[in-house]
Amino acid sequence: MRMTHSQMYSRFLASDPSWNGRFFTGVLTTGIYCLPSCRARKPKEENVRFFPTCTAARDAGLRPCLKCHPDDFARGADPVLESIEALVTEVRAEPGRFRNAGAVVRRSGFGATRCFELFRLHFHTTPADLLLKAKIEASRRLLVFGSHSLVHVAEEAGFDSLSSFHEHFRSANGMTPAAYRKLSTDSSFTIDLPRDYPLAQVLRTLGRDPDSLTERLTGRIFEASADLEGLPAVLRMEFGDNAVAVTLIPNGRSTARHSVFAHGLVAGILGLEQDAAGFARLARRLGLARLVAGRAGLRLVRTPSVLDGLYWSIIGQQINLPFACVLKRRLVENLGTRLPGGLYCLPAATAVAKFEPADLRPWQYSRQKAEYLIGAARLIAEGKLDLKALPTLSATRAERTLLSVRGLGPWSVNYLMMRSLGFADCVPLGDTGVTSGLKTLFKLEERPDIDATVRLMAVFSPHRSLATAHLWQLNQPAL
Repeated sequence: MRMTHSQMYSRFLASDPSWNGRFFTGVLTTGIYCLPSCRARKPKEENVRFFPTCTAARDAGLRPCLKCHPDDFARGADPVLESIEALVTEVRAEPGRFRNAGAVVRRSGFGATRCFELFRLHFHTTPADLLLKAKIEASRRLLVFGSHSLVHVAEEAGFDSLSSFHEHFRSANGMTPAAYRKLSTDSSFTIDLPRDYPLAQVLRTLGRDPDSLTERLTGRIFEASADLEGLPAVLRMEFGDNAVAVTLIPNGRSTARHSVFAHGLVAGILGLEQDAAGFARLARRLGLARLVAGRAGLRLVRTPSVLDGLYWSIIGQQINLPFACVLKRRLVENLGTRLPGGLYCLPAATAVAKFEPADLRPWQYSRQKAEYLIGAARLIAEGKLDLKALPTLSATRAERTLLSVRGLGPWSVNYLMMRSLGFADCVPLGDTGVTSGLKTLFKLEERPDIDATVRLMAVFSPHRSLATAHLWQLNQPAL
């Protein structure tokens, strides 16, 4: 794709990582060349020159930036990212070794400001929040697959006190540690909803396709087919005012592992670990309280699986929602497996991979959309795209992996990252719901283009995924 100087400069101003490697930015006043995503101070446009390669930039007498390391990126290496990823792997494996966020910062070898910047850039979080999630995940494993006392679990996971353990665990999981331990013997459980949970808006999102074959909303009862690590099942969620009663209906024999997995899926769908309160405070501090009015506790509804999000991100490209729903239903009806009760399992990637693009034409798929869908399915079937590993990667690594898949552009990748992988600072650029919401919120004369969207959404970082969820709701009819 040929770009003008102004277009490349706009991507540089936006620090857009999706353009890393497509060109390199030379700053004539400093004699340095950078990646488009570099967060260093931005120079004036007349002081910038763009190069197709690092070699071309060096031949012009420029030297590589010590902040974004463009030469490392060009040859496939990224030592700064790799060091942060190694640190996160260490924290997740043994969170009890890190007393607090300060210990994580010291272990990183970077200064506090730089460390926080790298965590937000690459993991969309802070050292403190990542450490807390690692402690909660460690305690989940200890509770279900061990017989230790709650005091021992809290200490082993790295919590300062039993009361702190209870508070954080219940907030992230919707149940007490003792109730979570019972998942090993129960196929039904109850999840408490946060006090300010905007149930009406969440139900509207869950019921957006009334004719879906994989999901069904009847009043306050939501059912969704799910693949519980190889076991087809239906998750039945009955919403009360303050809690959700969940029943696992397996198509076969379930085990404790399946119940634990089912809880994780439901907690993800409900968005329990998302920082809704933090985003609401940010919106009010920005003078944009109207964005969160009446739904301050809104969460981004996650897809039941990464595969579901991948299908949606390809099927939903450049078409309206009703037609996207039609295309997905035809895929499911023809390739999915019907479960007792009438719902269908989502077609496995191996089933989609066997088809040719022409085979999907009778279902009204364009040739290009069919090629993208089948191509992605074949990568999964061949083991070249590991969907299970994606949520554990850094946001940077996940984005690079997905952008390398033919047919996945910035909109598709950001949609998938926030709705299926749970990353907190994504924007599906070009999304009609986002641009319409921004037009209303900022009282613009017309919907913003991609560059304007990037600038307007920047104020919501590091909560741009939640900002997207609120913008989607902004122009919806009142409930």
